[in-house]
Amino acid sequence: MRPVVFGPLLPLPLVGFRVCCGFPSPADDWIEDAIDISRLVITNPAATFLWRAAGDCMTPTIADGDYLVCDRSLVPVAGDVVVAVVDGEPTVKRFRLSRGRPQLSHDNPKAEPFAPSASTEISVWGVVAWSLRAHRPTR
Repeated sequence: MRPVVFGPLLPLPLVGFRVCCGFPSPADDWIEDAIDISRLVITNPAATFLWRAAGDCMTPTIADGDYLVCDRSLVPVAGDVVVAVVDGEPTVKRFRLSRGRPQLSHDNPKAEPFAPSASTEISVWGVVAWSLRAHRPTR
């Protein structure tokens, strides 16, 4: 696995108002601050890795091709999206804990239920803290 190398900081302007996703509301045209995206999504650089999602079992939460910011230092809690290793294969699933054993599920209601056997080895590799999705693919 090649590490992702972050270059120099690239602060981007942060507008002082939230943008309405429904009926538009008037907002002042001013910049509140500048933030670096990597500092926003990475809280523990030594434990953070990027994965690229493949497939549709986590649709609509995660789409095929999304970049997943996975933090290995976070302890998963019920409802988290995690990267888990199931019988040696990495996969992305919704996490729950039942009788001390991780329970994993898909978010896509059209996908076949995830039903591992009792002998299936499951370990949580890390918690997906962010997913990054391009809304306008690069040309």
